[in-house]
Amino acid sequence: MEIRTLNDIYTVTCDISRPVALKSKRGDRWVDVSSDEFRDTVRWFSTGLRHLGMKPGDRVAILSENRPEWAMADFAILTGAGITVPIYPTLLGWQVEYIINDAGAISVIASDREQLNKLLEVRSHCPSVNNIIVCDPPSSTLPAGVMAWADVVALGRDCESKEGRTRFDELRNSRTPDDVATLVYTSGTTGNPKGAMLTHGNITSNVIASTSVMPIEAGAMALSILPLSHILERTADYSYFYKGAIIAYAESVLKVGDNLQEIRPDIFAAVPRLFEKMRAKILDTVASGSGGKQKIFKWALGIAQERLDYRVTRKPMPFGLALKSAIADKLVFRKILGRLGGRVKFVLSGGAPLSAELAAFFVGAGLEILEGYGLTETSPVIALNRPDKRRLGTVGPLIPGVEVKIEADGEICTRGPHVMKGYWNNPEATAQAIDADGWFHTGDIGLIDEDGFLKITDRKKDIIINAYGKKIAPQPLEALLKSSPYIGTPVLIGDQRKYLAALIVPNFEKLERDAATMGVPFTNREELVAHDTVRGIFQGEIDRFNTNLDRQEKIRRFALLSRDFTIDEDEITPSLKVKRKNIDKKYKSLIDSLYVGEDADDVKEAKRA
Repeated sequence: MEIRTLNDIYTVTCDISRPVALKSKRGDRWVDVSSDEFRDTVRWFSTGLRHLGMKPGDRVAILSENRPEWAMADFAILTGAGITVPIYPTLLGWQVEYIINDAGAISVIASDREQLNKLLEVRSHCPSVNNIIVCDPPSSTLPAGVMAWADVVALGRDCESKEGRTRFDELRNSRTPDDVATLVYTSGTTGNPKGAMLTHGNITSNVIASTSVMPIEAGAMALSILPLSHILERTADYSYFYKGAIIAYAESVLKVGDNLQEIRPDIFAAVPRLFEKMRAKILDTVASGSGGKQKIFKWALGIAQERLDYRVTRKPMPFGLALKSAIADKLVFRKILGRLGGRVKFVLSGGAPLSAELAAFFVGAGLEILEGYGLTETSPVIALNRPDKRRLGTVGPLIPGVEVKIEADGEICTRGPHVMKGYWNNPEATAQAIDADGWFHTGDIGLIDEDGFLKITDRKKDIIINAYGKKIAPQPLEALLKSSPYIGTPVLIGDQRKYLAALIVPNFEKLERDAATMGVPFTNREELVAHDTVRGIFQGEIDRFNTNLDRQEKIRRFALLSRDFTIDEDEITPSLKVKRKNIDKKYKSLIDSLYVGEDADDVKEAKRA
């Protein structure tokens, strides 16, 4: 059958009976959901929603962590001709309230007591909401207007037994590629989030195009790690459904390491931060080992670098290198890949830039990281590296059916079936984002090389223009800083300033351990980051990076923060992007202090200018 809508993907998923379609951790064991159970639950829950008042075009929100009910609720809404509104479970009550009201959601599906309580706190301010459905209801009596997931499923099953499946099939088949499937609210590094209207055709075309170049096999084990509220994970999961893979839902970010060992996935999608933390732990473990182990590891890294080009291009290695490569795999790299379960065929990386240096570390070690690029508004994939056609430092060639052009100022624009219909209830923002010829302006700066590989250099709005008019892209420099085992999250400062400075959140796990080893006294993190020895460590790291940077890119001064940026403090988005303007305001006094007094290099730069 021709796959034109997400409801068609649901149909394809249900056509093949499988004992295991989904897996989730309940208590201390993994529980399986068969394809038959998935098929029936979606149908019954959809029928239950209809009898609770959901009509075609109604919006239904999902406020939940990744779990089978998330996917089943999503397909139930879609097959019932509704529109899914995903909400990050990490959002605060007032943020949840804004999205519910902006979307006009008639129902909200919550995962557990914590999310239910969040909704009950704001419910009186959400007039469109008729009912709340909770997957894991508290044992106490539910408040009026709140139902348990199981009760809605039972309602749908009972109604189907009386009226048959005709209406469900009619609604499922009524959707066209132009119908809106979901409102995905952008994280919003500035202002309120906007609801991107993604149609059935937008996402389905992206799934078809991506899987045509991405080797997902039927029966493969996929671990769903990123929030399903994030369009990257959601489209990846639709791709798994379409190709007949098994989806296991990670318990949480904190349990990903354990889940990788338990599930031993063939494939998963992740953001670069996961790989940054993984490498930091690997290097930290090696640093605490014996001199002999450190020597072997260093030798293996040399082999990884030597064989890197052969792995990327898939060219056969010379015999001598192949022999050394096999030894390095046995002694070192097999253990590294074992941290991922030992069975991973490839990993999708997106959501943020993956530094070439970080990619080289893992690809050289034998992990197939395929970096891609896209935005919420593009469903999301625009370009994607693939096993047989990739280039480190790029996000790969364009996927089939997607057009890209680079504007005179370097901005990437894209056009095609993947581009959203527009922003919900926001024609002004839509007109600013999509021009009269249908080109979506991404806000990213980049270029396409002679072989058709797309390279992202920075966000247009994040470009720093210093006091001398020189433009500096912060993201590549921040990615470089993150390669330090001591640096967790760096934020470069320097717009309209004479030189670059940085706010740095340390990798406290390593810093606290090393500080104790060095005899640095501290009772809290404020004391730790203020200690001269600690500042000396970070100055050494900054000096090391500065050696290979141009004059205007050198980081002259820095400040260490005693805590990480958080969503609660409105410093980062749910997808972990730094809200630079908020950081500038919140830390203004500290930032200003980094520019007090003359810097020697600054004086030289002024003379040149």
